[in-house]
Amino acid sequence: MRTHYVYVLLLAAGMCSSCSEKKDDTSGKEKEGVETVLPSQANEVTVMTLKRTTFNHELVSNGKVTASQYADLSFRLTSEPVAYIYVKNGETVKKGQKIAELDLFTLKNSLEKAEIALRQSELEMKDVLIGQGYAPDRMQSIPKDIVRLAEVKSGYGQSRAAYELAKFELEQAVITAPFDGVVANLETRGFNRPDGSKPFCRVIGSGGMEVAFKVLESELPLVRRGDRVEVAPFAGTAGACSGTVSEINPLVDENGLVSVRARVNGDARLFDGMNVRVSVKRSVTGQLVVPKTAVVLRTGKQVVFTLKDGRAVWNYVTTGLENMTEYTVTGEGMEEGAQVIVTGNVNLAHEAPVKVIP
Repeated sequence: MRTHYVYVLLLAAGMCSSCSEKKDDTSGKEKEGVETVLPSQANEVTVMTLKRTTFNHELVSNGKVTASQYADLSFRLTSEPVAYIYVKNGETVKKGQKIAELDLFTLKNSLEKAEIALRQSELEMKDVLIGQGYAPDRMQSIPKDIVRLAEVKSGYGQSRAAYELAKFELEQAVITAPFDGVVANLETRGFNRPDGSKPFCRVIGSGGMEVAFKVLESELPLVRRGDRVEVAPFAGTAGACSGTVSEINPLVDENGLVSVRARVNGDARLFDGMNVRVSVKRSVTGQLVVPKTAVVLRTGKQVVFTLKDGRAVWNYVTTGLENMTEYTVTGEGMEEGAQVIVTGNVNLAHEAPVKVIP
């Protein structure tokens, strides 16, 4: 009986020892798991002091270059061939300079005939006036109704209209530059009749270029006349140039876009129809500005981490204006003097220990 009792006590002691060993083993595994989850050392971050400053807002859009002044020139008559072309595409012309000329023989002949007919009808008109008892050399004293009647009977009025038309057609047989500029779209060759369905050529004024682009309806309050713009061609055929917003069309189209035009300086090497990238810039004072690297996403919301007592504290924020590198921000914790973490924040958690590096 005593032997059995001793055996039972030994068995119970062995079971307790086994349970204690299992419990210690479980605690060790939990500790090992916690040490694996938590970082072994503090994250290295860089910080900046938040303060109110001037924000350089930038709005980027695609646009197309158009000439601020141009004229499509055509011959009024297409019955005569082109006799002379004095310029080529890309050449600079001065106001009044000849560009092209038709064969003038037929037109000069028509003008001469019209002039002869005008003189004949003038003599006939004088005969009518003499027959009415008036002196033709004193036209000022003859009643106007009598003069008009004499012009109709003699055909003088009709002959004078034909003469003026022939003179006008002769003048229109020569195309001249309406202003200083550059010749473009000149396709007709000499000794061919001009194509009446399209302009003979275009003269693009040298007074500068304009850029037409569109902005979203929501971005319209951020664009004003006089704002500075920078224009850069996609093709890289010319360097970036500057200008100012010249007009804003007060109409929103079916796509929610508003048309804007900017005048570019005259020294820019831009061509009519060129595709460009337009950047509209305007300075807004008194803004809290952070680099874009300072803003991260947590649970689908924008977060900025600030430094407090050696730990990272996350703050939900709302971003406002933006440019290529910065945001304006508002929200809890976003106040002047706050230490904002700008790098090393990608994998940060709330109240995680951090180490600030230069």
